Amino acid sequence: MRRFDNQVVVVTGGGGGIGGATCRRFGAEGARVAVLDLNNESAEQVAAAIRDAGGTAQAMVCDITERASVDAAIRGVQNQLGPIDVLVNNAGWDVFRPFTKTEPAQWERLIAINLTGALHMHHAVLPGMVERRRGRIVNVSSDAARVGSSGEAVYAACKGGLVAFSKTIAREHARHGITVNVVCPGPTETALFEDYKQGAGNPEKLVEAFTRSIPLGRIGKPDDLPGAVLFFASEDAAYVTGQVLSVSGGLTMNG
Repeated sequence: MRRFDNQVVVVTGGGGGIGGATCRRFGAEGARVAVLDLNNESAEQVAAAIRDAGGTAQAMVCDITERASVDAAIRGVQNQLGPIDVLVNNAGWDVFRPFTKTEPAQWERLIAINLTGALHMHHAVLPGMVERRRGRIVNVSSDAARVGSSGEAVYAACKGGLVAFSKTIAREHARHGITVNVVCPGPTETALFEDYKQGAGNPEKLVEAFTRSIPLGRIGKPDDLPGAVLFFASEDAAYVTGQVLSVSGGLTMNG
């Protein structure tokens, strides 16, 4: 029996690199996967790949910054797939430049996507989990939240806020049988990291510097992340809540 047979799993940003890899892994382990993304084409590609492999998946357009869009997507998931067992908040966005070179409009968008969007998702999904007295939530933050990252001040602030929020929700809902944990990727080969490289001015030099600083000697790949996410979502982590795990090749080491 696979770990997630017939469980309904919602992944935001499911059409992206880490999100797509996570959706496909859940699908391979028997989950009924809701692939939520602002980009319907990307979400449908991931959902189709899961279905082609014999799994169950549904792509749904969702703008996590808009509560009405979130509520509509969650209703769609419940109607088409069933009650939600696992929520993975993975969607994110960044702009790479020194803080003094940013503008308030950029802060607002960063906060809306990286923090408020996750709040919307929790607020929409938690009542059902509380009613059923079970659930798993995995929030994808960033090592920028743990140690800071030049050129990502507001992003790091949002991701730090997500870590603190996750710990608080873990405390509030432990009595309902709900666990909340956090995975923090380090530099990973995604579209977001590609934007980061271009913003640095000298992408090759940046990649070389990161690679030298990572003990395992390489930049992460999207497929490096699902193992940690699925662990926190599984029964193997039934007694684990409020925890933060870096998946960064040893770039950051927290204890």
